[in-house]
Amino acid sequence: MKKFTIEVSHASSPQLATIALELKIMANAWTRHGPRIAINGQKLQAPSLRIPGSASNKRGPRSGKPQARHI
Repeated sequence: MKKFTIEVSHASSPQLATIALELKIMANAWTRHGPRIAINGQKLQAPSLRIPGSASNKRGPRSGKPQARHI
């Protein structure tokens, strides 16, 4: 097993979140080709396309039913 350390400085919070997400996407994509990659010692799950705490998450899950439009 190989271990790599990545140090990032002078990055904003959104940039760090993007780097972490890209690493997760890469790790999940490589799994089918053999490598098993763990980040921070944890097995990876597929990345979520939703940002925790964003306004779109506060509306709740959609029922899948068409909604009436007000004209």
